[in-house]
Amino acid sequence: MPQPREFLFGRWRAVSVLGVTQIITWGVLFYPPVLTMPLIAADRGWSISFAMGGFSLALFVGGLVAPRVGALIDRYGGHVVMPFGSLIAAIGVVALTYAAHPAAYLAVWMLLGVAMAAQLYDAAFATLGRIFGAAARQPITILTLAGGFASTVGWPAARILLDTVGWRGTYLAYAAILVLVAAPLHAFALPRVRAITEIRPDGKAEASSTIVPASGLTFILVATAFGAYAFVPSGLSAHLLAIFGRAGIDAATVVTIGALFGPSQVAARLCEFFFARNLHPLMMVRGAVTLLVCAFAMLIAFGVSLPTATAFAIMFGMANGLFTIGRGTVPLVLFGPNGYGRVVGRLAGPWLLMQSVAPLALAFVIERTSDATAVVVVAGFAILTLLCLLTIRRPASPGSV
Repeated sequence: MPQPREFLFGRWRAVSVLGVTQIITWGVLFYPPVLTMPLIAADRGWSISFAMGGFSLALFVGGLVAPRVGALIDRYGGHVVMPFGSLIAAIGVVALTYAAHPAAYLAVWMLLGVAMAAQLYDAAFATLGRIFGAAARQPITILTLAGGFASTVGWPAARILLDTVGWRGTYLAYAAILVLVAAPLHAFALPRVRAITEIRPDGKAEASSTIVPASGLTFILVATAFGAYAFVPSGLSAHLLAIFGRAGIDAATVVTIGALFGPSQVAARLCEFFFARNLHPLMMVRGAVTLLVCAFAMLIAFGVSLPTATAFAIMFGMANGLFTIGRGTVPLVLFGPNGYGRVVGRLAGPWLLMQSVAPLALAFVIERTSDATAVVVVAGFAILTLLCLLTIRRPASPGSV
């Protein structure tokens, strides 16, 4: 663990800066739509489905541009790329308040999709990978601890702003925070150092025997696992509480159950940091997804009740908290630190694409079949994730998985 002063003056300052800006950007770009979309739809005379479709389009566009963003961070650094992401986000949220035409509204969300790719976890992980190299696991873990509070801050802040200044005033306030806080922190406070790569006598970068090329079967398995898993939190965040409500749990209790998700994520990440920091990341994510599959098995076997819903929320939160760490650390240990930003960006593509599809796809399943079928479908994606993770093998070497 670094000394406290390192978080202010050394390269660990990157973790402090990104910890603050991740809370801001998740709280501006990702969490508010569930609260603002109904207001925008009512104000503009649109359906809520169309309004939310803009957010899904943003995630889709983010998935398309994420590989390029990762490559740019590899080349120029997060201190160059991420400030532009903050400014693009600010322009987007201001434009959102003026976009009265449906086409303009969708175009604004496409712009915000670019901002998401340059602002959220994948861009932050790429930045840490460039600064810390192969030693980025611990910084990534600590960053996700800070990021775990984004919903805790974001939703209450959005609620207060919406009640005080309305949805337009809320987005204008967000724009000011992005311009005055996030962009300067990214531009001026992020360290400009880059991890040193070992050079062989022939002048080429040293390649460790414990990593594999970011191509071929291993990369396909990792990308498939990440993409399949992305369906789970995206789909459940849109529908799980409603499923619990339709099962007979009263609204207040459903909200209380949902509130367990965030603390469960943070608790799991703390456990990883203190007790499992030497466990191979691939083993960690296998264990996390196994826990999630067990949670689905419990829900399917015993049905939705207060005890099973509570247990599921806790188990799901813990699994998701650990998997978020794995999104940054598994590519690092499998494919190495060289070109890490580009690798993370390539893996972010299927992740964001599946995130954009999941809420709509699950709504279709629920409307055409039942809540129970929807739970089985999401469980199927969790099982696919686990199968892909279990199939991944590293080259034979000391400490291989």
